[in-house]
Amino acid sequence: MELFLVPKGNNKFTVEDKKKRLLYTIRKKAFGGTFFLLDASGYELYSFVQTVQGKKPEFEIILNDKLFMNVRCLSVFLDPSIEFEHQSEKFKGIKYVLKSSDRKNFTLLRNGAEVGSARVITAVDNELRYEINIENAYFDDYVPLFALAVEKAFGDINKNK
Repeated sequence: MELFLVPKGNNKFTVEDKKKRLLYTIRKKAFGGTFFLLDASGYELYSFVQTVQGKKPEFEIILNDKLFMNVRCLSVFLDPSIEFEHQSEKFKGIKYVLKSSDRKNFTLLRNGAEVGSARVITAVDNELRYEINIENAYFDDYVPLFALAVEKAFGDINKNK
């Protein structure tokens, strides 16, 4: 599956497929740092909250007011990577990692096996867009939040390059 995360102003992103059909919207809450992943009909699926600021930010993905996944930036410069670890009992032990050497081209690993990729694309207007490729068997509604984590952890560095 191929998805594109496209910024729409400072606090909103759309998630589209190759045919530019709207699949999801990611919108920031008016106050605070919480982002909400909404499906095409506007139903709230997940919340994305930054819990640690700084060079190695951390986030939480919340489902139904319960911690679903911890997201940690493991390294920014030497081996840029972000780890996504399930916290719910049903998916305990499943870990995704986005690894890169340049903060722009990431390999998506699930428990050590490659299942996809994420790329940072600089558009004509100098906005950063994100392309996510993931095998259909491993796709779930929270996958667009992987690109949001890349934006939040590496976006400012990539914009200044």
